[in-house]
Amino acid sequence: MKDQEIVAIREFLASMPEPADTAELRQTYDNLGTVFPTASDVTLESVTANGVPAEWASTPGAARDRVIMYVHGGGYVIGSVKSHRHLVTELGRAAGTRTLSVDYRLAPEAPFPAAVDDALAAYRYLLAQGFAPGNIAIAGDSAGGGLTVATLLAIRDAGLEQPACGFCISPWIDLEGLGDSMTALAHVDPMVQKESLMGMAEAYLGDAHPRTPLAAPLHAEFRDLAPLLIHVGAAETLLDDSIRLAGKAGAADVEVTLQVWPEMIHVWHFFHPMLDAARRAIADGGDYIGKAMDRNAKLKAVA
Repeated sequence: MKDQEIVAIREFLASMPEPADTAELRQTYDNLGTVFPTASDVTLESVTANGVPAEWASTPGAARDRVIMYVHGGGYVIGSVKSHRHLVTELGRAAGTRTLSVDYRLAPEAPFPAAVDDALAAYRYLLAQGFAPGNIAIAGDSAGGGLTVATLLAIRDAGLEQPACGFCISPWIDLEGLGDSMTALAHVDPMVQKESLMGMAEAYLGDAHPRTPLAAPLHAEFRDLAPLLIHVGAAETLLDDSIRLAGKAGAADVEVTLQVWPEMIHVWHFFHPMLDAARRAIADGGDYIGKAMDRNAKLKAVA
């Protein structure tokens, strides 16, 4: 039996008008924050994190010494703190932590490596604020899922300690779109198609090669990274990105958990006000993050 809620979301997506240009697409994405409002008990505070605009959020009872650093999706071209606030804050609630949502620079105005530089700067900001690496998680969706991995790589290459874990939601890690699912599942994916995705890749890459590891983590060396949780829907053109990410990470002895959710579409978590499967996925991600931080606390106590 089909999930009737995901059927309704497909109809909702099909009813949305096609934006005329990037500026309109950005505005449309941000306007979804009014369609999916943030819960009334969330406390928000704008901040500059080492020169990068960001937003603190917390829900009642959130641990003050634990944080999820979130990097939003949108193909590195669209998306913002506003567009993803309703998702980020509920993930923080599920994990029992504060969140820091990073408004990294977007392409084509600021191509690679701007997004990675901004995410690394935000991580350094958290360390400077006194957060222990084991009490930090990095999470993101779509391009933000790829940026989550790229940030872990940049943290390692900078000689910094890894965070507790990374949580990748429908991650985009192959900027050439070569996964078999890109074409095999094109007829069932209402959100991500190769032509538009490659346009975003071109905007983000600028002069960089499409296999540059920090831009396209599929081509990175995965040694010594934090544990990863990967969520992906079975109805996604980016399904193979998640499968290949899990394979490469696992082959490099990185602890990795891959979950493929039946019938789900790209970043279904975004639709949690309308979709029970999204609420369950957020709860699962929050539980994973909380347990990763608990495990680090126990290891620190033993040491």
